[in-house]
Amino acid sequence: MEVILKEDVAKLGSRGDVVKVAEGYGRNFLLPRKLAIEANAANRAEQMKAAAVRRSAKEKGEAESLAKQFEGLSVSFHRRAGENEQLFGSVTSSDIAEALEKKSFHIDRRKIQLHEPLKAVGEFDVPVKLHKDVTAHVKVIIEKEVVE
Repeated sequence: MEVILKEDVAKLGSRGDVVKVAEGYGRNFLLPRKLAIEANAANRAEQMKAAAVRRSAKEKGEAESLAKQFEGLSVSFHRRAGENEQLFGSVTSSDIAEALEKKSFHIDRRKIQLHEPLKAVGEFDVPVKLHKDVTAHVKVIIEKEVVE
């Protein structure tokens, strides 16, 4: 089946692209989540692609301004750790998203590019992909919790 993407989908295409996908993937994943619409002669117009380019440029500008706000931003966590600075738990992208939420930055956890949870005490530079062309960095500081 052919669909027109309404959002950027990783490893599939960008907004406005007409792509061919498996019938089940389109009907069970893309269409219900409003990530795509079914392509037909009426809605295949280049107008949709042009609108997507304008919208993408606007979103890129917003993402760049948000990236400037991220400069110098850091979030801190206090976690219990063992003798050799290994955490008993971990700090995940969800934890970082919640900490950013407390600082009034509404960032989806999936945009935080953390390949594996942080499991050690220290400072980490975590990339946040705000747009396909804009990536900001947040400093994550994990400190050892003092146990009495």
